Formats: sequence, C-alpha cells, structure tokens
Amino acid sequence: MTHARAERAALCDLLDRLGPDAPTLCEGWTTADLAAHLVLRERRLDAAGGIAIKALAGYTESVQNKIKNAGSFRDLVDTVRQGPPRWSPYGLLPGVDALVNTLELYVHHEDVRRAQDGWEPRAVPRDLAEVMWSRLSSGARLMFRRSPVGVVLRRPDGRKIGARKAEPHVVVTGEPGELLLFAFGRQDHARVTYDGDPAAVERLRTARLGL
Repeated sequence: MTHARAERAALCDLLDRLGPDAPTLCEGWTTADLAAHLVLRERRLDAAGGIAIKALAGYTESVQNKIKNAGSFRDLVDTVRQGPPRWSPYGLLPGVDALVNTLELYVHHEDVRRAQDGWEPRAVPRDLAEVMWSRLSSGARLMFRRSPVGVVLRRPDGRKIGARKAEPHVVVTGEPGELLLFAFGRQDHARVTYDGDPAAVERLRTARLGL
C-alpha cells in the first residue's frame, strides 16, 4: 500500500469516528467541509480552480457545499475512501496519486487529528519522512515566499534547507512531518523549536505560509 492510500484510509477511519461536525485546523471547516473539499479536488475538476485562485473561490465554495449536503456523511466519506476515479488526472496514470496526494492527505489527516483534544504527534515511517524532506527541499522557497523573515529548516540530525534568504532569519527545527505542517501554514500546531530573534520568530509564527 502506498503512503497516499494509507493516509487516505486512516483519515477516512477518523472521519467515520468523529462524524460531520468535528473541528479541523482549516479555518471555518468542519470534518464534513474537509471531506467535501477532498471529493471536489478529485472529482469536480471544473470547480477546483478556486482552491488556488481567489477570483474563482466563490464557485468552488458553492460546489463544495453542494457536495457536502448531497447525501449522508457516511456516503461522503466513502467517496473519499474510494480515491480518485480512473478518469481523473490522479487516477489515470500509475504513480500520480502517490505523487500528488501523499502530502495533501497527510496534512489533512493532521488537520483533523490536531484539532481534537489530547492529540500527540504520531510516528511517521522513515521512508515517508524522506519523501517529505525531499518535497520540502524542492518546494520550500515557494511555500515560504510570503515569509517576512529568512527561514532555515533543520532536522534534528542537522540537515538543513534554506527556505528563504533574508535577514533577520529564523532556524526552525523539527522532524520532517512537523516542518511540513509548519510550511503549510499550521505553525501553531507543528511541534518545532526556533532559533532567532524573538520578534522575528513571532513574525514567522503568524505569517501566511503555504502554496
């Protein structure tokens, strides 16, 4: 089983346990909203543009709400669990699902987990951690382009990524999964440590990050 499929299955199991009204880290979204988002991005490509393009966000939100309210929450989660249909770009070619959805599903799984009381970080398989680190290495400059300060990402073993060149700069240290969540804008829920001027750290912690 690929990591994308494993994250999808674990997320769907969690959604089934929590029901449609549990909170998530996605501002304004319940678990039902998040499930509808996943269905939309894989099955309603005509409406997916608003995920990234602000001018199209109204249409995307309208379609997402229709998906959320079209049937039962169990049916909605079952649709997520099925994964991308074969006709979609994610299901058409071997390997595309793993390439596109591994990190997406990991982050959204944590969006649900870490919005619940008593959460703790979970163990991430070593090979998945290396995938995360590789994606951070190639995408950090894009993800931190709006950072108001310089950023260096550092693993506990000392490996580093220069995410943004600027002064003052902050060194953010954590496991790859935690750094990934940080880079996707989940700063308040990522278990990381900081080295740098306190004012610069605070600016980074409250910055809008991500794609």
